[in-house]
Amino acid sequence: MKVGCIGLGDIAQKAYLPVLGVQPEVELHLQTRTPATLDRVADTLHLPRDRRHTELDDLLAQDLDAAFVHAPTVVHPEIVTRLLEAGVPTYVDKPLAYELRESEQLVRLAEEREVSLAVGFNRRHAPAYAQCAEHPRELILMQKNRTGLPEEPRTMVLDDFIHVVDTLRFLVPGPVDDVTVRARTEDGLLHHVVLQLAGDGFTALGVMNRLSGSSEEILEVSGQDTKRQVVNLAEVIDHKGQPTVRRRGDWVPVARQRGIEQAALAFLDAVRSGKLLSARDALATHEVCERVVQAVQERSAAL
Repeated sequence: MKVGCIGLGDIAQKAYLPVLGVQPEVELHLQTRTPATLDRVADTLHLPRDRRHTELDDLLAQDLDAAFVHAPTVVHPEIVTRLLEAGVPTYVDKPLAYELRESEQLVRLAEEREVSLAVGFNRRHAPAYAQCAEHPRELILMQKNRTGLPEEPRTMVLDDFIHVVDTLRFLVPGPVDDVTVRARTEDGLLHHVVLQLAGDGFTALGVMNRLSGSSEEILEVSGQDTKRQVVNLAEVIDHKGQPTVRRRGDWVPVARQRGIEQAALAFLDAVRSGKLLSARDALATHEVCERVVQAVQERSAAL
């Protein structure tokens, strides 16, 4: 199975290549326009010269069975379009694109060509979060905070807050009939944003504060007088009377803890079995993100 990896930045090197590089049935090919990076990364994986490519055309000439795209978001539309037009099942880091129109075009192209397109929402596969889908969820609260990092709204929402949006969508127990956005901006930069998704019998709140004094990610789901809390994807605390704590095992790889390993392997399994993967649900997350961006921009313009 020939698999291409396009873009060799931190996310590829730290999370995906350690998974892809040890799959016995995968013939891994790397592509980046930076020769020094290409050789350094390929050397660590002991890849021969014919699996190292500086041009996308050369990679596509290998008759790939699948591809992973970890290049910067601004070039996602160009790269993913080329892959889909070549009939290559594609897994791409979130977001599909910064502009909703371009994300819609990619999903439509995949459907027209009947080619699998998957978006890397790894938290759906993270064991601690997947287990929350089995817990009562009348109230969901997710915080993903950073320190000293206010940012331009579209970039912040599509590059980072999108994880919060998708996790809430994954966990809500029914259809959402109310979407509310609150935010604080200053000098064109987004300091914090709060998203509420509500429906019959449930409320889900997503919070991101870029001036919080701490880098943290906390998820809480509660209902029927019980609560489950997940701290930094590693520690699970169940509350019913006395709290009980479960921590990540010392030898559990970070890629597995964060669901990246499971997401990548699920994609490869689908390709092997001929299952067609749709990015239509991932597009729904992008649509909510666009609503958040528009609400933030409208609020900023009114100040």
